[in-house]
Order: sequence, then structure tokens, then C-alpha cells
Amino acid sequence: MANSKQARKRARQAEVARQRNISHKTRMRTSIKKVIKSVDEGDLGTAQASLTAAIPVIDSMVNKGLVHRNKAARHKSRLNKRLKALSQAATAG
Repeated sequence: MANSKQARKRARQAEVARQRNISHKTRMRTSIKKVIKSVDEGDLGTAQASLTAAIPVIDSMVNKGLVHRNKAARHKSRLNKRLKALSQAATAG
């Protein structure tokens, strides 16, 4: 445990930031899961809407420094790929 007053305060601040970061990351993962779920169900409209909602959430995690920009780009790319495959399947079928 921290000994000085300054170190105790930093420990408190770090814990608050840690909890906030966990909350933000959970929000990002949930938005990604919503897109995947709607794509797996084959609901094109909901999938597009959830992807449109998920992209700003993913980007805001990059701006907050919680996720590397390449990881965010990879997530967005893979979600777009799933949505494109679903739309092509809906068009073909």
C-alpha cells in the first residue's frame, strides 16, 4: 500500500480510471457483439444499424487510448466484411 499522501491519492485516481476503462471497453465489446449477433441472425437492417452505431464507439476507444488504432481498424474491417457477405447473400438468395 502507498505510504505518502500523494501516492495514496494516485492509487485512488488509478482505481477510478481503471473502472472507467473497464466500462468503456465493455461498451465496445458489447457493440461489436450486437453487430455479430444481427449478422448471424441474417437481419440486414439491424446489422447495418448496429454497425453504424458500433463504429463511433470503436473510434472513441482509440481516441481515449484504450485500444490501438490498428486493432480498431481490424475490428471495423471484419465487421464490414461480415455485413458485406450478408448483403451479398441476401441479394443472391
